[in-house]
Amino acid sequence: MAATMGNLDRADLQIIKELQEDARMTLTELASRVGLSKTPCQLRMRRLEEQGYITGYTALVDHGKLGLNHIAFVQVTLNDTSSKALTAFNKAVRKIGEVEQCHMIAGGYDYLLKIRTRDMVSYRTVLGEKLSTLPHVVQTSTFVVMESVKDLGL
Repeated sequence: MAATMGNLDRADLQIIKELQEDARMTLTELASRVGLSKTPCQLRMRRLEEQGYITGYTALVDHGKLGLNHIAFVQVTLNDTSSKALTAFNKAVRKIGEVEQCHMIAGGYDYLLKIRTRDMVSYRTVLGEKLSTLPHVVQTSTFVVMESVKDLGL
């Protein structure tokens, strides 16, 4: 069954699942795991990439070895949520390297950011010099991670 208009079959979904677990496996191994021969598996992978289901491949890293153990989640409230203000905030936050994730949230605040730094001192610098100067930011609340129980690294 071919994937059309957003419909994926079991093999397509299994390909995606297997690649999320190990994108470096050989095509032969992937085909074996999903129960296909190499050529149909490769054609499905290519189609999933072309249709935007698979948007890229990346390496998961040991942040501790890189000296980036400090994680903070930051709730951000804006003083203006017009389209123009949101666009300005979105554009500016993308430029901050320490922002690992940024999500617009429905609820008591406007955005939730995941920030990764070396330590509390470097986080404080990011907060004071970068986050607090983002367009339309009126308030932030920080929640420091004590332990990562489950982190898929994405």
